Amino acid sequence: MKIEDFIAQLEEEYEDIAPHTLKPDSVFREVFEWSSINALILIALVKTQYDVVINAEDIANSQTVQDLFTIIQSRATAQQ
Repeated sequence: MKIEDFIAQLEEEYEDIAPHTLKPDSVFREVFEWSSINALILIALVKTQYDVVINAEDIANSQTVQDLFTIIQSRATAQQ
């Protein structure tokens, strides 16, 4: 699991994000209009792609793409 792959998946999933816009230190809520629908899309993406469950609290406690990736990575590792 690499953050570059995670970023590419996010940019593909959200039409409002231009390719190669996100970086690990990007504050994802500032890159495009953030909403509860976008949060649900992110939760579903993470479940589908990584078989990891994140919730609204995880998203609220994250500022950057790296923060989200760290949560996903730690939970994926814990499941193995």
